[in-house]
Amino acid sequence: MAPRISNRIACFVDALPLVPGHRVLEVGCGPGVAAREVCRRIGNGFVLAIDRSARAIDSAVAGSKPEIASGYLRFRQVAVEDFELLADEAPFDLAFAMRVGALDGRHPDIERRALERLRAALKPSGQLFIDTGHPLREIGLRGR
Repeated sequence: MAPRISNRIACFVDALPLVPGHRVLEVGCGPGVAAREVCRRIGNGFVLAIDRSARAIDSAVAGSKPEIASGYLRFRQVAVEDFELLADEAPFDLAFAMRVGALDGRHPDIERRALERLRAALKPSGQLFIDTGHPLREIGLRGR
């Protein structure tokens, strides 16, 4: 049984402009709670959840067997500032991050590289949301 979703994560996911069929990228997925919830909400869409921690990815995979088997959720161990689409991957409609140090302003050089990577991974109309708003804030990626 999947762990219960916290109010913080539920409020954040509720605020995301999710659309059935969307391709969604989660940055800093930890144990995969938000990724599973987003996967549940976008129907035949797809979620790729990344984290720099091998331990986090192992935990996320262990807790997400049905979603992974469905083909609608995948996990990858990679730091956001090193993330690149694979040759066969389509760009994403939306990306989100909760409590990700690379995007919280404390590491400007890493943040700049991370935003460049996210811009490259998103469709031209793609959106990036982080958890520094109430409950989220959109980061403008165009014109940077």
